[in-house]
Amino acid sequence: MSSSNAITRVFGRSPIKPLQGHMQSVVECAEYMLPFFEAVIANDWKQAEIHHEQIVDAENRADAEKKKIRLHLPKSLFMPIPRQDLLNLLSKQDKIANKTKDIAGLIFGRELSVPPAIADSLIEFIKTSIKTTAAAKSVIDELDELIETGFGGRSIEIVKKLIFRLDQLEHETDEQQILIRAQLHPLEEELSAVDAVFLYKIIEQIGNLADCAQKTGEQIQVIVAR
Repeated sequence: MSSSNAITRVFGRSPIKPLQGHMQSVVECAEYMLPFFEAVIANDWKQAEIHHEQIVDAENRADAEKKKIRLHLPKSLFMPIPRQDLLNLLSKQDKIANKTKDIAGLIFGRELSVPPAIADSLIEFIKTSIKTTAAAKSVIDELDELIETGFGGRSIEIVKKLIFRLDQLEHETDEQQILIRAQLHPLEEELSAVDAVFLYKIIEQIGNLADCAQKTGEQIQVIVAR
């Protein structure tokens, strides 16, 4: 198979479609966090293991898609978006899946119990972080239309609104993170020192997940600004 045929088979007529497909896998990876944490809170480690494996499989799939895109994105291909900008966007998308896998791994590796007093707030925190990744996907999904309209018109306004919504959700996760840390603080004496450290780390990492999602929106702003 010629190199041009290989490129066509991967990218079709659009260099954006594979990135959108990769983002779909990334979001699916993040969405498994909710049932995973629900199982953790219930101390159902058999069910948690199932969802942990789903997260790992989704992250592996996203990683394979990332490598395929990098391999077949030629330096000489003429595109409306610079090659390096596409690679930067791909990298930021991939960090969402990586962060999800890291969070699940930290919890599952220690079979770390979640104090009941923070369980409800933690679930809401996770839901908002997942919404943030979905909001990032909504921005990515608009890229085709944005290119077709020459980065102008109604499409640019839609993208700006989507990025604004993404920023709002990321800010909401910041507020939720502050709340959960405040709820965890008085529980420290009931926990082992190591478990307390790990719980604070998990809370921080969930917040970082939303930050990773927001950075995809920032990369789109860079692309639009060019």
